[in-house]
This record gives sequence, C-alpha cells and structure tokens, in this order.
Amino acid sequence: MKAILGGTFNLIHDGHKALIDRAFELSDQVVIGLTTDKFASATRKRINPYYLRMKALLLYLDSIRKCADILPISDEFGSVLTADKGYLVVSRETEKNALAINKKRIAAGREPMVISVIDMVKNSSGVELHASKMLSGEYSRTGEKNVTAIAVGSLNPVKVEAVRTVMEKVLGSVRVIPVKVSTGVPDQPFGEDTYKGAVNRANAALGKYALSVGIEAGVFEMYGHLYDIQHCAIIDKDGKITIGMSSGFRYPDKVAELIRGGMTVSKAMIAAYENASRGDKEGAVGLLSKGLLDRKALTEQSVTAAMIPRIWDEP
Repeated sequence: MKAILGGTFNLIHDGHKALIDRAFELSDQVVIGLTTDKFASATRKRINPYYLRMKALLLYLDSIRKCADILPISDEFGSVLTADKGYLVVSRETEKNALAINKKRIAAGREPMVISVIDMVKNSSGVELHASKMLSGEYSRTGEKNVTAIAVGSLNPVKVEAVRTVMEKVLGSVRVIPVKVSTGVPDQPFGEDTYKGAVNRANAALGKYALSVGIEAGVFEMYGHLYDIQHCAIIDKDGKITIGMSSGFRYPDKVAELIRGGMTVSKAMIAAYENASRGDKEGAVGLLSKGLLDRKALTEQSVTAAMIPRIWDEP
C-alpha cells in the first residue's frame, strides 16, 4: 500500500521530516500532497512560493536518498478521497482531517485509509515547531528564541528565504524577521541606485536587531547590453556595512528596450514573453535560463558575497 501525506511545508522543519520519515517506514511508495499557493494563502498570512516549497521537499528527499511523488493539492482533501486504500500519515494537529477523510470515503463506498498519527515535534526546550512562527521570526527553524536575530528589509519571501539559507550555513540557528521598508529609489533601479536601495533597505530594517540585510536587484548598462546584478548590504548594530553582489546576466534586447523605456523588469518580461508568469515565481533568470538558475539561488549569491568579509572577520 502507498503512504500518503500532505501539507503546505512552508518551511521544512523536524516536524515535517518526522511525517515523511514515518511514511517511508510504512511504504516504499510515498505520495506527498503539496498545497497550491492559492489554497495555502486562504488560511496563512505568509506563504513561500510553491516552487520554493517543492525545492525544499526535494532537497530533504535527496538527503535521505528517497523518492516520492509530489502532487499539487488545491483543497483540504486532495485526491485522497478517491485513492486506493493505503496509509494516511498525519500529525496530531491534523488527525481530525484524516478522520473526516475516512468518513467521506466510507460514505462513498470506499475502504477507509489506515491512519498513522505523529505527535507534534518539540525542540529540546519543549517548544512545538510551527512554520508560521519561524516565518514571522518569532523563533528559529529549530524553535529557539535566544539566537541571532536578523532583519530583512523586505516582505518578499524569496529574499527572506535566501537570507535564511545563507545565514543558517554561516551562523547556525538564527531568527529571520521580514520588515516592510521604503527603498528610497525608483521601482526599477538603474546603476548606482541598486547599491543605494540595498543600503537603504538594510538601514531601515536594522532597529534593535543584531544584523539587517537589504537586497536590491538592478540593471546596468555594460558592454553594449543591459545586465541584471543583485546587490546585498548587511549592517550590524555597530554600523559596519558589507556589500556583496550576485553574478550578472544579460537581458534579451527586446526586454532591455522595454526596461530602458520605463518598464520594470517584471512588466517587461510579461510584455515580451507569453509564459512570463513563471518569471513571477522563479524570476526573470529562471525563465531566461530555462530553470538552470532561479531567483532564490541568485539572491543567495549576493548574500553570501556580502558575508565574506564577516566570515574572514575583517576589522
């Protein structure tokens, strides 16, 4: 029998891993239902894009050397109402949903699923792990509050998750707090405005936090063409600023002309490409590179570069 589980998987933590691990204990055939952005946003304040949540699931599956079918689900029952009898793996928090599913299956003349319940996972301090509290910055991915707090001058989930990914590698457990700020530069920065926007974002977000991060994507006239280069500014409570940049990529001439004419990159991409809706998720670089490089990976480059002077501990 197959083992089925589902969820938003907004930020992969030990609770999610316990669900996935239990599914593979029960069966070699595992199906993971991943909520669509539209369905997830109906009940949650902060949602990471579907492609980021999918990537995180695939990374964990790769780390445990397992494969699963990952399917989008757009309602609370997904396809489990019509699936063949199998195992349904749920947390104690969502056990009632599993019972409701079985009730509907029985009413439809189908055999009930075999329900396997995982208790809510807690950290060493007894804190239950909830992705929503991690995304708001209340505590870290491991449920800790007394760790380095890092503000990000943006509510953009791609920027926030790029900062989280890099900072967890460099500093370990951290709290990441999204902060809505004003950039003080045009919606589509050109040249030096990119640097200014990143610094302005970091300064505006710093407040009481140990570190703040500002990220700005801008366009640059170089070598006869228009290039995209992200800038990241990191400021600490002592006022030290470090700057980093991503690798640059060139825009097609038809897109470049629209940007030069006053459009933002996102609007120019939509005007130039019928399938540019993908660009809203993986960024223009995701569309133009055919998925070889996405917006989060590009952003991680700039954050990592800005951390390098701090890693070597420049005075």
